[in-house]
Amino acid sequence: MMIYSRLLLLLIPLLISAQTSLFEKEKFIIENDTLKYRILAPLNYNENEKYPVHLFLHGAGERGNDNELQLIHGSNLFLDSINRNKYKSWVIFPQSPKNDWWGGYYDPYKYDYNVKRSKSLELVIKFMDEFIQRKDVDQNRVYVSGLSMGGLGTFSILNARPNMFAAATPICGDGDPGSVKNFANKVAIWIFHGSADQVVLAKQSLKMANAILDAGGNPKITIYENIGHNSWDNAFAEKDFLEWIHSKTKTNE
Repeated sequence: MMIYSRLLLLLIPLLISAQTSLFEKEKFIIENDTLKYRILAPLNYNENEKYPVHLFLHGAGERGNDNELQLIHGSNLFLDSINRNKYKSWVIFPQSPKNDWWGGYYDPYKYDYNVKRSKSLELVIKFMDEFIQRKDVDQNRVYVSGLSMGGLGTFSILNARPNMFAAATPICGDGDPGSVKNFANKVAIWIFHGSADQVVLAKQSLKMANAILDAGGNPKITIYENIGHNSWDNAFAEKDFLEWIHSKTKTNE
C-alpha cells in the first residue's frame, strides 16, 4: 500500500500535465508580488469577439508553487470537448501558495491557516480588475466558482467585488453572513454541499443561503444526500452546471 501511494504521488504531476496542457502557464506580477495562474483560451478564439470569463478558486489541498496542482479538480469540466464548443470562455485557475489561502477577514476559518489577511485573494482581485478590461472580454458575463477553501474564497471575492460577477457557484464553502447584503441582489448564486461533509459542515452553506434570502436575494442550493467533502464531483456532474452559469448576465438579473 505504501509503495502504491508513493507511486500515485509521483504520477499525479504527469496525469495533470497530460490532461491540462491546453491551460497555459502564466504569472501576474504587480510590484513585488506574483500570482501564478493557468488560463484556457476560448475555443476558436477570435480577437474581435467578446468572451465570458470563468474564475475558478481551488481548495486547500491544491495550494503550492508548481502552477499545476490547482487543476486537479474542475479543469476537465472545461476541457470537455462538448463544453468547450458550447461554452466558449476564458477560464482562469489561479494558485495560492501553501502559506496563504483564499480567505476573508472573518471567523471561523481565518486563523486555521495562520493567515490574518489573504495576499493571494488580493492579487486575484487585482488581476481580475485588470483582465476584464480587455477588449475581448464580456464584462456582463464574468463568473466565479470555488470548492472548499475556494468556496470560502468565492463568497469573499463577491464581497470585495459585488459588481464584477454575474453568477457564482460556491461548493462546500462558508462565508460571512454579514457580507451578503453587498451582493445578494446583484449576483446569481448556486450553492452546493454534501450533507455528510465533516470538513466544512453543510450547515455553513445553509447559513449563507439563509443570509442571502434575508438580504432579498434568490439563491439556488443543492444538498447531496450522504455525500462528504468531495461534493464538487456531484456539482460538476450536474447536466446544467455550466448551462446555468452561462445563462446569467449582469443585465438580466
